[in-house]
Amino acid sequence: MSDRGTGQQVVSGESLRFLTDDQLRRGIEAMFFAYRGFTADPDRILEDYAYGRAHHRAMHFINRTPGTTVNNLLNILGVTKQSLNRVLRALIEDDLVESRVGARDRRERHLFLTEAGVALEKELSEAQRGRMRAAYRDAGPEAVAGFRKVLEHIMDPEMRRHFQVVKESE
Repeated sequence: MSDRGTGQQVVSGESLRFLTDDQLRRGIEAMFFAYRGFTADPDRILEDYAYGRAHHRAMHFINRTPGTTVNNLLNILGVTKQSLNRVLRALIEDDLVESRVGARDRRERHLFLTEAGVALEKELSEAQRGRMRAAYRDAGPEAVAGFRKVLEHIMDPEMRRHFQVVKESE
């Protein structure tokens, strides 16, 4: 129901039952278990390469934005430069990522997946897309929209802005 003239929702006590500590705890546990399932398939694939989730995340965002800079990747992933350098060094040595000197600023390093990197990233992402596609199909469009909204509100404001910019460019 709308508040008279303001357009804001008036929420009754009955409709706030989802905010109880028990419901919030169940939501937190659902996030933990969902993340475990979401990462299980790629984790099995990454084991063959002696890679971890950081390698997968780096490859995902390099694939998403070919030519992204190391600094941009640092901002997106929220990891230390030392940690990212370890990950990138392994991916470059294994010929999955290529680092190119910036044309305008030679201090910048632009990252691209190699052909082998594209293939591995596709294999990792296909596993997750299959799981997401099935979940989205089973839940339906309204639930998917609600799920995305909840996830966006869980994100830190800076990441939410970044996510919304990426979403709008699609």
